[in-house]
Amino acid sequence: MVEPIRIPTRAFSFDNSFARSLEGFYVTWQGAEAPQPRIVLFNDALADKLGLSLDTQDVVLAEILAGSRVAEGSEPIAMAYAGHQFGGFSPQLGDGRALLLGEVLDKDGNRFDIHLKGSGPTPFSRGGDGKAVLGPVLREYIMGEAMHALGIPTTRALAAVTTGEQIRRQGLKPGAVLARVASSHIRVGTFQFFAARGAWDSLTKLADYTITRHYPDLMEKENRYLAFFQAVADRQARLIAQWMQVGFIHGVMNTDNMAISGETIDYGPCAFMDQYDPQTVFSSIDRQGRYAYANQPQAGQWNLARFAETLVPLVAPDDHNRAAEMLTDALSDYMATYKQAWLSGMGRKIGLPAASGRDTALIQILLGTLQGEKIDFTQFFRRLGESLTGEEGKAGLLALFEDPESIASWLAEWHARLAVETRPLETIARDMAQVNPLYIPRNHMVERALQEAEDFGDFRAVQRLLEVVSHPYDEREGLDAFARPAPSDFGPFVTYCGT
Repeated sequence: MVEPIRIPTRAFSFDNSFARSLEGFYVTWQGAEAPQPRIVLFNDALADKLGLSLDTQDVVLAEILAGSRVAEGSEPIAMAYAGHQFGGFSPQLGDGRALLLGEVLDKDGNRFDIHLKGSGPTPFSRGGDGKAVLGPVLREYIMGEAMHALGIPTTRALAAVTTGEQIRRQGLKPGAVLARVASSHIRVGTFQFFAARGAWDSLTKLADYTITRHYPDLMEKENRYLAFFQAVADRQARLIAQWMQVGFIHGVMNTDNMAISGETIDYGPCAFMDQYDPQTVFSSIDRQGRYAYANQPQAGQWNLARFAETLVPLVAPDDHNRAAEMLTDALSDYMATYKQAWLSGMGRKIGLPAASGRDTALIQILLGTLQGEKIDFTQFFRRLGESLTGEEGKAGLLALFEDPESIASWLAEWHARLAVETRPLETIARDMAQVNPLYIPRNHMVERALQEAEDFGDFRAVQRLLEVVSHPYDEREGLDAFARPAPSDFGPFVTYCGT
């Protein structure tokens, strides 16, 4: 490739530990030339957290964040990985339209990747153009910030940059690049890439680097690779439980989209559920419902089984059967951890911070009622807490039901269970309001905002939506429309991956 033009800038103090430590795990590369890059959204709060002082009006910064120019200290690379996509294994995927610019350390010394998505073709593009269009870039920006505000581990957007070109995706769409931040972009698929080739020395090097970066306390463990798997499985169990508690559906839970750090990564055809239905699917390519809402915990376990397979030679080099047994036992703990995390989170949603196994049936009966009555998931739990504050709140809850009697017996049982609690009802209501969001990225609101940005270059609706979902628990005047489900004429919602 052509030697990149390096732009002197003090905006970033890049480190490149992945490139420095793991030669052979990537291809050095530079993004495509962007005709007219322009920063259209910038995350000031995230930049401040990272200790970055950036001039968003600087044309050079826009070029760097579009991938067209290389900042001083940056060593852009396209990372190699493999992956199971909808159950089928691809031995080579990799960053087909992405670049890792390098890493920065935040004010507390924590390491984060600065990573571009949509910066042009790489040797891993597999015939694609390597570009992204504005809509999916903005969707990922909105979703990542919403998930962060909800307290769910996630990658985040630093900036959205338009490139000044038109990209063909069901017609011509404005090109864009997402500059995103993550604890790292190491995936289950990264391990699969080297395991599939029998490159055990490389896999060991990758595992040690990842443990040092994300799980440093494990380096002194007697069998650090088994402990590593257990720690990754624990984080994934808790992460997916959090998704379930807010009605989030990832849409493409392939092994190349499972981050070893335990963060939500790659917001493609994702969305938040409106009416509660465990079989909800939003992805246009998930025709069999493999990654439907209810299937996400099992999908996570399946992905972890594939991760475990890559670690067999590391866990017990001289006895692979014993290693498989040890990893299988560790994997069995995943579902127990998930169920406990789910119960704990759902318990808090209904005012039971110390929910136990006996409360599982109470929660399951409730969910069955919500499904049968086609009740909005987010709105119900918010109003459930408000129903404890007086007659007006109770009326607001019952108004969600075409047949209020369908929930009457459950409410009676719930109140009887709350009576066992030692806290006043107003305290319970306040605590419920802190875990049940009022505002999520409603699908119809997201689509309207993206359309205005794509069709007219108007980002006001996107910015407004970001302001709202960045404070999901705080009720504010004038935002009633953001708390309501889609109108009846919105129709079935489908999302696309954007490639």
